[in-house]
Amino acid sequence: MSWRKWIYDIDNRSAQETGYLFEPVIASCLGGESVSHRNSPVKRISESGTPTNDGRQIDCYLEEEKEAYELKLRVTIAASGQGRFSEEMSFPYEARMAGLTPILIVFDSTPSALLEKLKAKYVEHGGRYAVGEGAWRVLTEKSGDKMGKYILKYIKPLITKMESERTELPANLHLKTTTEQLIVYDDNGNEYIIPRKAVVE
Repeated sequence: MSWRKWIYDIDNRSAQETGYLFEPVIASCLGGESVSHRNSPVKRISESGTPTNDGRQIDCYLEEEKEAYELKLRVTIAASGQGRFSEEMSFPYEARMAGLTPILIVFDSTPSALLEKLKAKYVEHGGRYAVGEGAWRVLTEKSGDKMGKYILKYIKPLITKMESERTELPANLHLKTTTEQLIVYDDNGNEYIIPRKAVVE
């Protein structure tokens, strides 16, 4: 269980860091800001159909326009496999219940059955979506001429490159731990070392 927790932490942190990298920049370009669940106007809806005190994190909130953007690099089967897709599907409804227009932005235009379901859910609740080049068009139009050029020159190439990367499956992985290090290595000699410190209570 400890190994599973450590490996999950590595994988989860890498996904979080990717989001931390591009979401605030894009939110700012759209003229809004990221909002944590603690300060969110969008509340989870109970089974009885009433808003709770639990907020929903918003990738980009435009208060004056009353718009709530969900920003995604891609929509894949992984979201469903992790039990997250029901969360994605409920956001448009909860945003509408908060008096906001839900807007889905997906930069990867790869077809997906889950993406089609998600797009339909946004439309069902009075929202809209933009995918692939349409997503970049929305971003540059909202940003204005100068910032739009900046996005096309510095942000789009990086995200497009991330999408085109197809990393090969790794060789056999091995895990080793000492009091000072957590080591992940493979049969090809590649090694990833995570320093550890003993905690004295």
